[in-house]
Amino acid sequence: MIRLALLGLAAALSATAAAAQEAEDGAAPDQRNAAVGSDFFYSADADDTDVVRLGFDLDWLNEGPEKYRGVRVEKAWFNPSGAGWRGRERVYLRGADNLGGWKWNARLGTDGDTVLGAATIHNDKPARHEYFIERDIIETPQGLRRGLYYTFAGAAFDLPVDDRNQFTLLAGLQEFTGDNLRTHLRANYIHVVKPQWGLSAQVRARLFRNSDPREFDYYSPRWYAQLLPVVQVRRFTDSGMRYLVAGGIGAQRDSATGWRRSSYFNAQVTSPPRRNWSFDAGFLFSETPTGSGTDNSYRYTQFNLGLRRSL
Repeated sequence: MIRLALLGLAAALSATAAAAQEAEDGAAPDQRNAAVGSDFFYSADADDTDVVRLGFDLDWLNEGPEKYRGVRVEKAWFNPSGAGWRGRERVYLRGADNLGGWKWNARLGTDGDTVLGAATIHNDKPARHEYFIERDIIETPQGLRRGLYYTFAGAAFDLPVDDRNQFTLLAGLQEFTGDNLRTHLRANYIHVVKPQWGLSAQVRARLFRNSDPREFDYYSPRWYAQLLPVVQVRRFTDSGMRYLVAGGIGAQRDSATGWRRSSYFNAQVTSPPRRNWSFDAGFLFSETPTGSGTDNSYRYTQFNLGLRRSL
């Protein structure tokens, strides 16, 4: 079912890209800019699983983060549960654009064995609707050795109450190689404390349930729940720099364990183009289960860095 949705969404995005390309054909030549970019990603968790990704983007059209067409080549290295490094290559077509009040972006490709990628489409209104789908390999020893994949599709909705209060809801289905189907539900409440500071207080709730728990070696209890209060600051400078810092401490549990601490910290910085160069960087630490989830401490650390240049 979800695989059919992936193919359908890819076809829809291809049609959207074709329609947008027709509109671009009448654009002035100097409005079309090429761009190149490179990014680095690293993650590690409490199960001694490390992931490194190095990607290169080449865009024949790039008018900013919301409008581009190009290709991406990626090399990924996995060290699942300390069992030894394994490399995989991926290649993607990528694009983003606006169409009739909706914004979309997509990355569709392959690792030589199956279709991989991600796509989202959302409106540009205060009551924001977003629909998404992604497919990737499961980064565990069995996942890499046996070729186990997941496909995650769903929708997210922003429900503004007033200028300072908002709810967000997400519902999705995650289909794994085999028989397991995971149902996701998430809800956030956001209160803006100081608009001029970009300061908000949030409560994030998360619940998922597996239809066939413990089918393979990835983390899959019968159910999992998390409640996480978060304080966030998001600022923009006069020069266009964007900074975000968020952190919180909450609680989590699953069907096999009792309640335990769940902490979270996220920091991001994004630059505007300067002399045709721009960059972004991020750091994430959480105690949310990932991978096999066999270590009760559930530590997860992630770092990313990207650099782009317009030609």
